[in-house]
Amino acid sequence: MNNNAMTTNVTPKQTNDNELSAQPLFEQDELLNDDALLDAALLNDGSDEESALEYEEIDAYGDESYDDESYEPDAAGQVIPQVINMTHTVTEEEAGLRIDKLASQAFTDFSRAQLQGWISDGSLLHNGSVQKPKQRVKAGDVIHLSTTLQQHSEDQPENIAIDVVYEDEHVLIINKPVGMVVHHGAGNQTGTLVNALLYHYPQQHHLPRAGLVHRIDKDTSGLLLIGKTKPAQMALMEQLKDKSVYRHYQCVVAGDQASLMRHRRIDAPIGRHRNQRTKMTVMTAGREAVTHLLNITALNDNYCLLDVGLETGRTHQIRVHLSHITYPIVGDRVYGGRRQLRAGLTEAQRQAISNFPRQALHAYALGFVHPTTGEDIEVTTPIPEDMQQLIAVLSDGYEDE
Repeated sequence: MNNNAMTTNVTPKQTNDNELSAQPLFEQDELLNDDALLDAALLNDGSDEESALEYEEIDAYGDESYDDESYEPDAAGQVIPQVINMTHTVTEEEAGLRIDKLASQAFTDFSRAQLQGWISDGSLLHNGSVQKPKQRVKAGDVIHLSTTLQQHSEDQPENIAIDVVYEDEHVLIINKPVGMVVHHGAGNQTGTLVNALLYHYPQQHHLPRAGLVHRIDKDTSGLLLIGKTKPAQMALMEQLKDKSVYRHYQCVVAGDQASLMRHRRIDAPIGRHRNQRTKMTVMTAGREAVTHLLNITALNDNYCLLDVGLETGRTHQIRVHLSHITYPIVGDRVYGGRRQLRAGLTEAQRQAISNFPRQALHAYALGFVHPTTGEDIEVTTPIPEDMQQLIAVLSDGYEDE
């Protein structure tokens, strides 16, 4: 696990109105609603050749119940089920609450859905008796949770190095490398970030997706936010909902600066392609999607480096929107095609574009309110080396007039 923060800046968020990249202006993340859950189900139907998690946008995980993952390693390094034995006495302030509501406040390491299941199956007792989740409690009542968390998830701990760029008791931020899937899906049962997290942080087994708050595409590099406790994970997801979390991306695109300046705000609804179900497309019947091009830097006459902010968070949103306006991301085999190659390229530039193995897209900035201290935190990480080399080749000999 790499805790070297030499290449990462961690600072309070700026308040200068002129610095767009430092303000939580855009709704970049959204909690999974019914439509998004359906999207996730479609991507898990086995039709996605690469990963059920190949999303460009940021989607928070809902309060999913895995009923499973709380494991501790034994002396031999093997992971064994954890026995839970917890008791809570109802206070005067808590009197009148439903049992499931009270339990979610008292036993914060578990989701409400998990607790409701344990109430129903008798693992969580009210004054020694099985009750319905809607039963109201009185002051002095005792609720007791006794269960052994059995593993139903396919996620297993794996000794995979992860680049930790920020960490405290409650929050973890990872700089995800290119090629790493965030969690398992069709064709990706091992080698994921979740597998790595379960190895390095076994106490997070009881959290949905080992504490992940959002996700990025397999071939997109950059920052991912993780809650290390259930309260922290839920608080961060609430921030996604109320827009106090933001992320910015950098990407290399095939397009000239003057033309891209006419598309500073891309407003085009996105839906799943009717025939190619693993692809997204702009369509009238799609969900609202708005992308902002915050900064446009010319690399040469026909290629630019963009700083991108999202007002909404749809599947593959940046890639789809840039392709829709005919200025695709370099290396995007799904949405780019031959339009990536423009006129006036040297042979070295043509080869650099043709051989670039992934979409040149990097999640470089992440800002949020710390769920415990209330401090405004901003974390940034530099563009990875492969994109730096691409930028250098494309800008070689170019002087912006």
